[in-house]
Amino acid sequence: MPFSEILSMALRNIRANMLRAVLTLLIIAFGIMALVGILTAIDAIAYSLNDNFSGLGANSFSINRKWEEVSSKKRGRRQKVSEPISFKQALEFKERYQFPAKVSVSFWANNLSTVKYADKKTNPNIGLVGINENYFDAKGMEVEFGRAFSRTEIEDGQAKCVLGRDLVKTLFDDKPDKALDQIISVNGERYRVIGVLKKKGAAMGSSNDRAVYAPLVNVKGRYGTEDTDYDLMVAVTNTVDIETAKAEATGLFRQIRGLRPGEDEDFEIFASDSLVAILKENTTTLRLATIAIGLMTLLGAAIGLMNIMLVSVTERTREIGIYKALGATRRSILLQFLTEAIIICQIGGIVGILLGILVGNIVTPMLGGSFLIPWGWMFLGFTLCMIVGIVSGFYPAMKAARLDPIESLRYE
Repeated sequence: MPFSEILSMALRNIRANMLRAVLTLLIIAFGIMALVGILTAIDAIAYSLNDNFSGLGANSFSINRKWEEVSSKKRGRRQKVSEPISFKQALEFKERYQFPAKVSVSFWANNLSTVKYADKKTNPNIGLVGINENYFDAKGMEVEFGRAFSRTEIEDGQAKCVLGRDLVKTLFDDKPDKALDQIISVNGERYRVIGVLKKKGAAMGSSNDRAVYAPLVNVKGRYGTEDTDYDLMVAVTNTVDIETAKAEATGLFRQIRGLRPGEDEDFEIFASDSLVAILKENTTTLRLATIAIGLMTLLGAAIGLMNIMLVSVTERTREIGIYKALGATRRSILLQFLTEAIIICQIGGIVGILLGILVGNIVTPMLGGSFLIPWGWMFLGFTLCMIVGIVSGFYPAMKAARLDPIESLRYE
């Protein structure tokens, strides 16, 4: 019997028992939907975070004061915080660091600023950031309209600013050209707008698009204190030199912090590649756990499908006897029942994959990412459905193929 005829008969039998087939493929579809949906969501989150980490630049690293947990006899474990990076230390590092790189010094003053223009104003949840001339390059941010600060404007602390894209939407009806050269008020202080940033999205709990960027000296004069912790970021010219750059930065900053030889460092260096490595390690664990849960779900679906196929064999015993009496071989009977199981699984898999892609991509817009089609997880879904179909259908198909034709014809 040619396979095309076997396939045609399998499809006719599925249509004849449509309700049972639909219920079975729905079980498989929901299992695949959960598997593909969660894996797609994890990938969407991973890609979005990877893009945000890349905001540091693949060739960048930051220097921060160290936060660590230490044991305490009275209160168990507590956090030990090193001295903040002072303005003097940050500027000294920038002047003395001779490696081919750009050094950014910045200070995130607060996240509670209110920005006004004419009769419009924002909620008190806008960031105010003091930056130097290298900040945008080190952070991988682009000025889309207008221009960035000149070195003179930075050093003189002029009352000028660059706006995040969302502020233009709120204050200037999403018209960046209208914002340029206008005077805005930030917490009562007047600034002239000289540029608007390209939309960047949120990263590490703060939104670059809902912030005002002003010269570091200007922001320091209004918000800086002796305890202010300044942010240092280094953008290396050549990516392959980043390890050498980090080693040189470590040695220089130890001198600036006054650390003796052998004394532990009271600062840490973070590179975007190390953050991405941590991300990949954590998401790999999540993916493996998701696959394990998905496999358990599909195991239940496989058992249900096998049970339904066994019932189908029992119900069609007389039909099988007629096929054999007309010359159908064991191989033809086996292939027919096996094909039915595989078709049901693959239809369920297609439905589950489509639903999984939609469910998984629900989180993508929330993270500012683009629609993700998980080709790898789609292939995994099809493969698992094929395996489930073969495993679930093989025993019932073998049972049908081994039926005695005479006994089958007598079956009532």
